[in-house]
Amino acid sequence: MNLWNIGFLVMGVVGGVLALIGLLDAVKGTPVTHVIGFRDGDIPSVHDENFEASMELATRTELFPGNHAEYFWNGDQTYPRLFDDLRAARESITLLLYYNKNGRMADMLAEILTERAQAGVDVLFLYDAWGTSFSGDYIARIRRGGVRIEKFRPIALKAINSLNHRSHIRVICVDGRIGWTGGFGIDDKWFGGGRAHGEWRDSSVRFTGPAVSQLQSAFTSCWAEATGELLVGKRLYPVNDENTGNDGEGMVAGVLHGSPSVGSTEAERFFALSIAAARDKLYITNSYFVPDRDFRRLIGDSARRGVDVRILTVSDKGDVKSTWYAGRARYEELLRAGVRIFEYQPTMMHAKTIVVDGLWCAVGSMNADNRSLSFNEETVFLTLNARAAAVVEGHFMEDQKHSKEIHLAEFSQRGNWEKVKENVCYAFWRVL
Repeated sequence: MNLWNIGFLVMGVVGGVLALIGLLDAVKGTPVTHVIGFRDGDIPSVHDENFEASMELATRTELFPGNHAEYFWNGDQTYPRLFDDLRAARESITLLLYYNKNGRMADMLAEILTERAQAGVDVLFLYDAWGTSFSGDYIARIRRGGVRIEKFRPIALKAINSLNHRSHIRVICVDGRIGWTGGFGIDDKWFGGGRAHGEWRDSSVRFTGPAVSQLQSAFTSCWAEATGELLVGKRLYPVNDENTGNDGEGMVAGVLHGSPSVGSTEAERFFALSIAAARDKLYITNSYFVPDRDFRRLIGDSARRGVDVRILTVSDKGDVKSTWYAGRARYEELLRAGVRIFEYQPTMMHAKTIVVDGLWCAVGSMNADNRSLSFNEETVFLTLNARAAAVVEGHFMEDQKHSKEIHLAEFSQRGNWEKVKENVCYAFWRVL
């Protein structure tokens, strides 16, 4: 064998190994299979004094006192308040958003951001390259207005290693003192009341207090990756009583920033411990509900031990039919365990919330699928507070009135063609 042949053989082997590594990364799942109370077998409930510390250590997310939050469940509630906050900015505005599209809402945002930038406010806008379809003219327009706008993880051959890892995060921070996260985006379909066709139902949270700095940290870490600039300073991280939690009031809360990993992720550990901690009620609202076998077992185990487990997800009004079919492929497994499943009927349901035992609740960008748990950057506002949990649970119960409950006897009689579509889509559950 001559040197050329040896060289081609080596290149072929190396190329094959790299291709295999890429394939395995593209279809990896999450490793956690069980939540175990070490030695004594006691998994803390959300009312247990050990729960807060367990969640903090499991997710590497500190929960601080002194936060204040307001929860919204549609665009009519969210955007007027959000845009007022942006208009009132005096020092800085940072935005990191996944879904952005030209339209009336985008034009409103451009007007606000450029006006604030021209008034001397530092405006930084980071958008995901996959989820955003802003036109070049739109981006140039707000750049001319003084907004610093950058692309996160560009779609290019040299960036192919990050193609599958998206920034699904929703971050908006105003003066480092007001934070917004949830499932919202910049597109006209988020306008409206969330009860009519074409008006997406979504959840968002506005908060003040020390958790804002955690949300800002999610932005700055992604900005550093995109631009090479690590941003610090009091214009982004103001130090005062409100943002250090010393006001003596407010709720215990924090912002989880889930990031891709070769192993277990913060998002996975948060989801697993939240499920395992339930003793009375576990209410999950999620638009793309395709949990893997281990998470289905965790959810089913909760129902089997007597927890009132309810899942509220999309119906055939969903925007990604393949995900809806993939989720339905395993409904029967959950229904047999005693889980109640509801499909939201009026329009697309895009919310991502969890409420546990009337005390622990979460609102954010994280879906109950492998993509969010394994591949995406995500943000979730976490609270250990009965009043906050009551609000989010109230939203869940109101949505349930507009949903169809799936009953095992009826669902098991669906047609064979429906089952074929479900199982074909479920075959790709890791990447949906």
